[in-house]
Amino acid sequence: MSLNEDRPATVEDVHELAQAMPHVTVEYGGGDNPIYQVGRKSFVFFRTPRPDAVDPDTGERLTDVIVFWVESESDKQALIQDATTPFFTTSHFDGHPSVLLRAARISELTHGELAELIQDAWLAQASPRRAATWLASRNPG
Repeated sequence: MSLNEDRPATVEDVHELAQAMPHVTVEYGGGDNPIYQVGRKSFVFFRTPRPDAVDPDTGERLTDVIVFWVESESDKQALIQDATTPFFTTSHFDGHPSVLLRAARISELTHGELAELIQDAWLAQASPRRAATWLASRNPG
């Protein structure tokens, strides 16, 4: 792993990594929050404050929640059940293949871990043809 991959991740990295994936478009939701899509399917988005995600100390709605698609429920559970990760979910996302991450905790991930998370999110939403083409481009021969 390079030094770049070992450094703490930043919110700016989310934007750069998501935009670097092929066939990505960006829509803007409430509060001008970016929604990164592939084939009109969201794979990463910045969520507007909602009543299901609140600060446990203040009760205030969280303003910095980022949503990442995952491939399966088992992938989701692996991320949220490991107490060492900053990932979480809320009842709103029960049965939904995604995990949540507060921007305030993004530096708990390395750049490399964030890149893998975003690539996996993209793969979960990309068409089979686009996914196969991208994967083949990463592993030529």
